[in-house]
Amino acid sequence: MDIKFLALMTLLAVATQVPSLNAKPISLVERCWCRTTLNTVPQRSIKELKFLHTPNCPFQVIAKLKNNREVCINPETKWLQQYLKNAINKVKRSKKRHAKKI
Repeated sequence: MDIKFLALMTLLAVATQVPSLNAKPISLVERCWCRTTLNTVPQRSIKELKFLHTPNCPFQVIAKLKNNREVCINPETKWLQQYLKNAINKVKRSKKRHAKKI
């Protein structure tokens, strides 16, 4: 009985030391949320925007509409590109003002 226990412990010790060989776990978290995207979404109907960047998926933009429906928007849409550009510039200006105060 002691030999079986020792063999089992040795096997477990060896199994935990074997490298994973770059294996990636299959997880729902790592799957792409957006399978299809829309090019036209009325901007007035958008309540909230979420930006997702997950491994093995392209940049994803999810819009929550006023009717609580969620849709994926094509990140290459012209108005969305302009929105992101304006948001980045706003953050940069805010950081510059904060740095001057310090």
